[in-house]
Amino acid sequence: MRTATTLVLLIELNASDVGGQVIAPPPSSNTGSGQENSYGQRVVPYPYVREADVMWQKRVWRDIDVTEKVNHPLFYPLEPVDGRSSLFDIIKNALLLDGSITAFYAGVDGWDDEFTQMLSVEQVHDILIRTDTIQVESLEGDVENMVQRVEATSDDIRRYRIKEDWIFDKQRSCMDIRIIGLAPLKANRGDDGEIRGYQPLFWLYFPEIRYVLVNRSSFNRWNDAEQRSFDHLFRARIFSSTVVKVSNVFDRNISEYKTGVDGVLESERIKTELFEFEHDLWHY
Repeated sequence: MRTATTLVLLIELNASDVGGQVIAPPPSSNTGSGQENSYGQRVVPYPYVREADVMWQKRVWRDIDVTEKVNHPLFYPLEPVDGRSSLFDIIKNALLLDGSITAFYAGVDGWDDEFTQMLSVEQVHDILIRTDTIQVESLEGDVENMVQRVEATSDDIRRYRIKEDWIFDKQRSCMDIRIIGLAPLKANRGDDGEIRGYQPLFWLYFPEIRYVLVNRSSFNRWNDAEQRSFDHLFRARIFSSTVVKVSNVFDRNISEYKTGVDGVLESERIKTELFEFEHDLWHY
């Protein structure tokens, strides 16, 4: 009799447990299938290279045009959406809000990339957010001065300049590319709104900003389930760029001795030399 009573109680308890189960809600549309985002990721360190193992080295400067299709993940979205931001918004927030990275003075011509003069938060604020006085006509027909706040946005940053070293490590028998610096280039517009040129705002030490970029996801055009960080985009070289300078005895960039189509051909010639250098080291 006692065994039968115990069996009935167990059945009732199991039935009550089934009816009282808490069903987890499905993932929201913002997280898709519930895949993890990039927050909390660690920076993958570069392989150690001894100075004695550097058989060959070349310093290269490149411009990344983010309006090109392959570079759109660096440019869009212009406004933060679904936890994603453009590269410039990430940099601006890290400089002004978090203070987790440091900006360096780019010089008058924008080529001071030695990371010698640090900029304070106030100086960076003045570069990114400035006040301007314009003249407007009132309803009475009088001309009045109006002060407006002009802030640099993602739409103003159409290019980035990177400074990198190409190193051939004889110990590992491979070409190693190390990005040293990154500079956002702001578009200078004329009175008609057309772009007249680009000016570097400041330089950023890339090994430092990697700790910020590794925790921010970019858009993956091939697979929504695979999130890639901005650090991965640069490490995997998932971008298109144009060579604007290579280390030379005159310390001059390509635009100083080649213009127009000749400058484009010179850039492509340097790209080809870098590609063929490692290829020609081996016999097949």
